[in-house]
Amino acid sequence: MSTANKTQPDRLYSLDALRGFDMFWIMGAEEIFHNLFKATGSPFWGAVSSELSHPAWNGFNLYDLIFPLFLFLAGVATPFSVGREKEKGSSKRDLLFRVVKRGLTLVLIGVIYNNGLQIQPLSEIRFGSVLGRIGLAYMFANIIYIFAKERSQMIWFTAILIGYWMLLMFGSAPGFPAGDLSMEGNVVSYLDRMIMPGRLYLKIHDPEGLVSTIPAIATGLLGILTGNFLKNSKMDPAKKSLSMAILGFLFIGVAHLWNLVLPFNKNLWTSSFAMNVGGYSLILLALFYYVIDVKGYKKWSFFFRIIGMNSIFIYLSEHFIEWKYSTVGLFKWLGQLVGTPYDIVILAICYVLVQWSVLYIMYRKKIFLRV
Repeated sequence: MSTANKTQPDRLYSLDALRGFDMFWIMGAEEIFHNLFKATGSPFWGAVSSELSHPAWNGFNLYDLIFPLFLFLAGVATPFSVGREKEKGSSKRDLLFRVVKRGLTLVLIGVIYNNGLQIQPLSEIRFGSVLGRIGLAYMFANIIYIFAKERSQMIWFTAILIGYWMLLMFGSAPGFPAGDLSMEGNVVSYLDRMIMPGRLYLKIHDPEGLVSTIPAIATGLLGILTGNFLKNSKMDPAKKSLSMAILGFLFIGVAHLWNLVLPFNKNLWTSSFAMNVGGYSLILLALFYYVIDVKGYKKWSFFFRIIGMNSIFIYLSEHFIEWKYSTVGLFKWLGQLVGTPYDIVILAICYVLVQWSVLYIMYRKKIFLRV
């Protein structure tokens, strides 16, 4: 295996692999472990299953990392995509048009994903979405990247998280004390109820609301700063991995201290939550980067890279392709051979492999869904 010796890589194979690892968990892999717990009743698999679900409100489980990790990785890619265009001499106006177009396209696709292509009253349309948040956070983080130098990007990152903390601590819905962080009483959900058109996912709150997208911009910025570091730093690649890992652990430490006064909350994307998931994202990227791009061990990551190279397609396909129907049609016999209670585990594995097989065919045919 060859060790990479470039300080400025043209392509990060680890980026596609980690993006694919991230998407692996929402294309059905979590059901494998939920079903293992159902089949065995084992406390160990119960603990794993618990980590692969979202807390009702406050708290943090590893499953909460999936969404922000994807946004972080979108930021990491920026210096290798938008940054490359900057180096080629593209004007800031052209780059601005590019990122705004991409961001708003994701917002539109998110609305379609939520509501389908149908005519319905405005009051029944849900505008908040995962893709919409990715689009807006990506767009504003990239605008900062285009117009601000790296030091200013760091200032923006810090100011966003501290400013959002102040908003939560000193604001509230009418009739609630300042700093109330309940679903009904917090200021962020209240502002979303006032300014967002259509319906909110939970009526009084939307986990992909407009105001809580503000700290998600910081998550995208952290990715951009990390991408800048990987692309432009003259540091030895192995030391880059170590530096990212150390910074990741520092972020997690600060986040847990912050959690004492500002709880982790994915629904509100609290500043402590953003720091915590930022730390985990840095550590995971450090690990994947070291193993794949530094040490050159790439073959094992092929499974995940296939997913990562068509991540938008596999996310959208859940609403437009009946994967379960295909899985049962092709592999019900295998579940019957295995028998109860492990048949549900086998079918959950097959469910993922059916999707991966389609992604592999698309990869071989060079079909990639891009926005």
